[in-house]
Amino acid sequence: MYHYNDFDEAFVRERVSQFREQVARRLDGSLSEDEFRPLRLMNGLYLQLHAYMLRVAIPYGTLNSAQLRQLAYIAERWDKGYGHFTTRQNIQFNWPQLADVPDILLALADAGMHAIQTSGNTIRNVTADHFAGAAADEIEDPRPYAELIRQWSTDHPEFQFLPRKFKIAITGAPNDRAVTKAHDIGLRMVRDANGAHGFEVIVGGGLGRTPMIGKVLRAFLPTADLLPYLEAVVSVWNLAGRRDNKYKSRIKITVHELGIEEISRQVEARFLETRAEFKGGDQAILAEIGSHFAPPAFAPRSTAAYEAARSANPAFRSFADTNLAAHRAQGYAIVTISTKAHGATPGDMTAAQMRVVADLALAYGHDEIRISHEQNVILPHVHKADLPALYLALREAGLATANVGLISDIIACPGMDYCALATARSIPIAQEIATRFDELGLEQDIGALKIKISGCINACGHHHVGHIGILGLDRAGVENYQITLGGDATETAVIGEKTGPGFAADEVVDAIERLVRAYLALRLTDDEAFVATYRRLGAAPFLDALYQREVQIHAAE
Repeated sequence: MYHYNDFDEAFVRERVSQFREQVARRLDGSLSEDEFRPLRLMNGLYLQLHAYMLRVAIPYGTLNSAQLRQLAYIAERWDKGYGHFTTRQNIQFNWPQLADVPDILLALADAGMHAIQTSGNTIRNVTADHFAGAAADEIEDPRPYAELIRQWSTDHPEFQFLPRKFKIAITGAPNDRAVTKAHDIGLRMVRDANGAHGFEVIVGGGLGRTPMIGKVLRAFLPTADLLPYLEAVVSVWNLAGRRDNKYKSRIKITVHELGIEEISRQVEARFLETRAEFKGGDQAILAEIGSHFAPPAFAPRSTAAYEAARSANPAFRSFADTNLAAHRAQGYAIVTISTKAHGATPGDMTAAQMRVVADLALAYGHDEIRISHEQNVILPHVHKADLPALYLALREAGLATANVGLISDIIACPGMDYCALATARSIPIAQEIATRFDELGLEQDIGALKIKISGCINACGHHHVGHIGILGLDRAGVENYQITLGGDATETAVIGEKTGPGFAADEVVDAIERLVRAYLALRLTDDEAFVATYRRLGAAPFLDALYQREVQIHAAE
């Protein structure tokens, strides 16, 4: 993974020094909260419902054990002993005191971390496939390109006051695990007819109050042209994007209003200029960055102990079946550690648990850790011979829940328990759903099912692209939950369809149970996923179940 050079180190520490002075001026009353707001947002600091919240960047979701230990130290020293992993692959601390924030930022700098561009109308933390560099289906590790984008975008003089925030996601695999089609720019690694690597460039995706799936702007962009092309896209939008209405300022609205053909024309014209300006100088930087991402030395070992443990221990076998993914190296596996024990807050991890994961990464995982947009933690390189020992350590720490990709592996935003923008709670609904289906004993029978919950229309919980999406709204002072069906966050991304009237907080879990029981009755085979059944039959039978209409639910012939 990338390590700070002298420039990075000096840059981050200078930013901390500047912010320390700004915080002092806020505390002594020299700055009002309105005057302080743009300064704190440049450093990832929000004022939430009950306290300040600090959002820390985890660029493209990659950490090492020392960095995770430092996050654990910050959680204990200045917060309430835990952190919250987000759908942007960041971590949030929900309870820092304003006077302590400069010291927190300095502690982050000591570990090669920061909170820059985790907020504000700028290019946000670049996200990536959480299996990057390890996945069996990967064409190329996208993280060197993500790091190149991070360095290019950080404090970019033209892009610090954009019309709105701007989000970029990148994947090196054909199977999209980075939700690229729901980003302002999505980058998917592809090969041309000659086998050369390039990117499919997707523009204008996004969720929120106007959800849209991105459109292909370039079917194939040579990797060497990545930065000048991104510069062209963002600069075109910076001029054309609306600043008169923040709800219409994202690039998805610009693409919708001008049309993809006109956007393409403007971008290609600007690209001729930016490519000449770059003169290929970024390629030397990319080569240096790439040297930081050499794969570990994968050693051949027997997997007999792993196979024996699978046969002897049903709980371990269940964990292996759900929480492991195929690795590019023979004998290895990608391990996803769920933060969603039944009844837990999705995305939360205690300081003690962070230290356990750090120890395990160092002992068994080549000192690499990833955070997923699904709010889980990944050890990307674990030999199968080490999995039994790793599993036992995770179980002791309360981190061995075997539910990755299942109904209780729910994405949920913080909702009204923390967020000043939220109109309803997300966390309790997620907890109740997970607990309900655990008690029913149906989770394994249901199989793959993605539930995503947002506590307001800003859609931080990605509910639009959930197989079942839940949006919490305020209806005359009462929490009401609207349900969408059939969403998809992968390479076949679609926005889910609204079902109809919402449900009260004490009704929504029962409504989800009716949906799931209808699915179990309607699917053709035990391995037909919920979204496949929905696409085959359409909404009608699910709406009948959801609203308890007097019809007979039966499997299609």
